[in-house]
Amino acid sequence: MIVLIPAYEPGPRLAGLVARLLAADPDVEVVVVDDGSGPAFAPVFAMAEGLGATVLRHDVNRGKASALRTGFDHVLDVHAGDDVVTADADGQHTVADILRVADELRADAAKGAPTLVLGCRDFSGRVPLRSRAGNAVARAVFRLAAGWSLSDTQTGLRGIPSQFLEWVRDRPGERFAYEQNVLLHCRRAGIATREVPIETVYLDGNASSHFRPIVDSLRVMLPLLLFAGSSLLAFAVDTVMLLVLTAVTGALVPAIVGARVVSASVNFAVNRRMVFRARGRRGMPRQLARYGVLAVALLASNIVWLDALTRYGVPLVLAKAVTEAVLFVTSYGVQRSFVFGTQQDRAELRPGPEPRHRDPIAAAARMDANEHPIGRNP
Repeated sequence: MIVLIPAYEPGPRLAGLVARLLAADPDVEVVVVDDGSGPAFAPVFAMAEGLGATVLRHDVNRGKASALRTGFDHVLDVHAGDDVVTADADGQHTVADILRVADELRADAAKGAPTLVLGCRDFSGRVPLRSRAGNAVARAVFRLAAGWSLSDTQTGLRGIPSQFLEWVRDRPGERFAYEQNVLLHCRRAGIATREVPIETVYLDGNASSHFRPIVDSLRVMLPLLLFAGSSLLAFAVDTVMLLVLTAVTGALVPAIVGARVVSASVNFAVNRRMVFRARGRRGMPRQLARYGVLAVALLASNIVWLDALTRYGVPLVLAKAVTEAVLFVTSYGVQRSFVFGTQQDRAELRPGPEPRHRDPIAAAARMDANEHPIGRNP
């Protein structure tokens, strides 16, 4: 079992965390990535290395995503077949919680059901307002963008089965957007997730956190924003065509059908390429067929709404705006999960080297998480 800790300008708590982990579980190996912290922090990393951790170094700061990928590459090269637990370097993840996630990975492996294990805080007690508000915003944005709920979208404490390590490493994005992309894509890739409750710990008012609630939440929301832009483009095309065809034919229903055919073609092309990142021709016939089913359903709803609203005297353009607003959320969810929900992105379980340690470690063999040894037990 590998505990991977990306670290940028860490405090002295890092050495204590390394020492307690190595002392508490003889099956754990700790890998620390110095993400360009600079000479001033060299003693901190030297102490962690002296305690038994493997320290990998970036010459300059590249961001958390790059640090995690460096660690994943090392594990794949040197510890092939081992599961990985990622943890933060700032002391907000206790040894007991890190080992709890590790044991959950072992239990899943024993059942033959690899699962991405997420250590999630409940944000109870004395939580800094910045962190409480930031996480509330991030949860709402994540649910809207991903279509499923997660109680702690910023958790850095994650258990990754060895079978999924390459898939996790290859997700796009930088900084915190990378970790969010792993969560946003896992359902589409067929990767199960589950939450494990962990302690909510904030030290020094969470001053060490590099998470930016507004900016990083907007990064998470990017697929939804792109979808909104695509929908606005389709709305504009649809509206123009509707007005033109209505003026030419004088018949509302045929005009609606013709306008929708044109706008749906534009919408499918933009969403496939820009929003849901489908590449190449693979799967395109199936996606087109599913999109056709969705388009017919939306068209029927569109006709019903427009007819009803215009009968009550609502102007056509206003009726059109109200109708599209009602159907927007439904369309996004259906396209995300049904139309483009199975992609080349799908993770594959590949047999690899047998992990060196799979059996859970008895609780009695561990030190109490509150103890602070300076190295391994003899």
